Amino acid sequence: MYWTDAVDEILEGDQALALAYITPARGVVIVPVTNFGMRDRDAGTVAVNSSVGAWKKLDRIARNPNVALAFHARDHGSSGRDEYVLVQGRATLSEPIPDYPATVSDHWERYEAWRDLHPLWKLWLRIFALRVEIRVTAERVISWPDLACRGEPELRGAPWPGDPPAPQRPPARGTAARIDAARAARRARRLPHVLLGWVGADGFPVVVPVGVGEATRHGIRLEPPAHTVPPGGRRAGLTAHWFAPRVVGQHQRVHTGWLEASDAVLYAPHTIAAYRFPASTALFRLVAGAGTRWRARQA
Repeated sequence: MYWTDAVDEILEGDQALALAYITPARGVVIVPVTNFGMRDRDAGTVAVNSSVGAWKKLDRIARNPNVALAFHARDHGSSGRDEYVLVQGRATLSEPIPDYPATVSDHWERYEAWRDLHPLWKLWLRIFALRVEIRVTAERVISWPDLACRGEPELRGAPWPGDPPAPQRPPARGTAARIDAARAARRARRLPHVLLGWVGADGFPVVVPVGVGEATRHGIRLEPPAHTVPPGGRRAGLTAHWFAPRVVGQHQRVHTGWLEASDAVLYAPHTIAAYRFPASTALFRLVAGAGTRWRARQA
């Protein structure tokens, strides 16, 4: 796999990207993560990392390594290019690596001065720094001309499947929204980046940007790029997010739910995982240290 210079600039320069993985029920979860620019162009690999506290994400990737990385935003990054880049491939998980930031310090220091961090902060963040590297070997790299995925995409790697994925069987509990769809739409609409994801015909997640319309009794009306959402019903993920410079301030809203595409594209949210905190370095460190301890104990 060998991608273009333009794609490489985006893979190196974006501050954040979205990692999409597949659930046991063949749905998709889209999680925004920090991009440290770690990639090997000749080998066709892109690496991100995860706290050991995100055990459910890591378990699901271990069970089904087909993932996607969406480079969908230039906010606070170093590239001024317009393209939307989707990398689909298979993930390999490392063993948990103690003091992971020190092992990739040139990349980590793009966002945090880890080498010179006070020893007390490092002690507090030691579980946060125990991380798993997720290395994705690309099967396909798709690049659309702009961040709205308009125009004809350029593809490197495996050909795009000729047929859309077949509709999925509705869940036993039904397809209707299980949380307040109007509230979910209103809160997603306030955030600058909203992504929709589903499992493609060849088993890899597909992730595209969408606009959020009004909510009806059937779900949230979405405005995806033309001709991208497959017809019929299926499990899907919807994520809205915002990052401050250096990814210190964050707001994430991650949904799973049911997608129905016919004359309109409607999304019925079933679950929500959300958090936000302001752009404060001290607060970020306090929350990161406490949160990873709590989630690691759960794991």
